[in-house]
Amino acid sequence: MSAVNQKIGIEDCTYGWKSFKLLTKEEQNLVNENRYEATFKPGETIIKQGSPASNALFLGYGMAKSYIEGLNGKNFIMSIVQPGRLILGPGAYVDFRYTYTVAAITAVQACFIDFDIFRQLVRTNGIFAESLLEDVSNKSLMTLRQMVNLSQKKMPGRLADALLYFSDEVFKNDEYEMILTRQELGEMTNMAKECVVRILKDLEDSSVIYSDSSKIKILDKERLIRISEKG
Repeated sequence: MSAVNQKIGIEDCTYGWKSFKLLTKEEQNLVNENRYEATFKPGETIIKQGSPASNALFLGYGMAKSYIEGLNGKNFIMSIVQPGRLILGPGAYVDFRYTYTVAAITAVQACFIDFDIFRQLVRTNGIFAESLLEDVSNKSLMTLRQMVNLSQKKMPGRLADALLYFSDEVFKNDEYEMILTRQELGEMTNMAKECVVRILKDLEDSSVIYSDSSKIKILDKERLIRISEKG
């Protein structure tokens, strides 16, 4: 990791995160004066589960994965972190600890903003506070839906959900480079790597997708959606 102190404006590390548009010029300057940037190589840990939750985090560029480190070394990948998305767990207001780990998948430039500044803005700017609450609530709803799907769907439905997530939310394209390994796909869908490989092969044999080691192409999205729904 290499840290830099570039005061280039919060819009450069937040990609227009809508809540920052609700700040006054003075408040934006306050944020700028209490942030720093750092770069990370693929595989490097950006924030560590259990460490002090002293900063909110945005990615300027690159992608990362957020995951919970579970029992016996088993991880659960919650989401792919994209540029301009706020990373701020509930621990910031509960036990002042990060509740999950974030690790770079690609080369990443991260922007850290002192969370004490967030608390100050929440107290003094009600519109910003409501927008921040909306952001956190949307993430909570996504996590709840994910938990229901993982607990109630069969393995093909869970993997279909993951493939559609990458298509619709991450890349917004039905053809994309798979940035997770087969092991990591298993950590995202709560199944063994061998099951992921087998189900991908079944989907390819059924002409639902095309896949190789690094590429996924959805050939029949309607069928993939049906597999997700019936999962």
